[in-house]
Formats: sequence, C-alpha cells, structure tokens
Amino acid sequence: MAIKSWQAANAEEALIVLQNPDITVDVVFSDIEMPGSMDGFALSQWVRANRPGLDVILAGSVSRAASAAADLCEEGTLPKPYESQVVVDRIRRLMAARAARKKI
Repeated sequence: MAIKSWQAANAEEALIVLQNPDITVDVVFSDIEMPGSMDGFALSQWVRANRPGLDVILAGSVSRAASAAADLCEEGTLPKPYESQVVVDRIRRLMAARAARKKI
C-alpha cells in the first residue's frame, strides 16, 4: 500500500486540507506542540467533531498528553522521539481496522 502524505506547518493549514472535499485523508498525524492558535489537542478535537471516523495519532512528550490523548486517539500518544517505522505500522493498523469495520 502506498502512503501519500499531506503536510501542514500548523493546525490552520491542516484545517484547510481537512476541509477540502477533493483531498482524501485517512489518518491525521500531529504533534501536540505546534505553532499557531491551535495545538494538537485542539486539532484532534476539531477532527472528532467534524470528521467522525478519521483516525488521529498525536506525538509528543508533554506530560498532560497521556490522559488527554486517550480521549482523542485510539491508541494514545506516540512518545517522542519515535521511529518512522513505528508511525507507519500504527497508520497501517488503524487503516486495517477501519477497513474491517466497513466490511461488517
């Protein structure tokens, strides 16, 4: 499976991508701490409210991340530093679980 990625410098740019109906997004991978008016938690809350079923992976080392991420991410926060293969594996698991739910 080929993974195509869209990148955004901050949550505001991510929202532009997420609101574009011509762009397919399967998973949002975001840092908790990022520049701009929204952090990763706020972006994840927007995703939950506006794009139900879209999986979110948050990465960070902020101490408050564990409890907050439990409500926003299926598998909790991905601690930093992380290996890229760990990210790819988590995305593949999320997409496989979504595909299995669609078959039911």
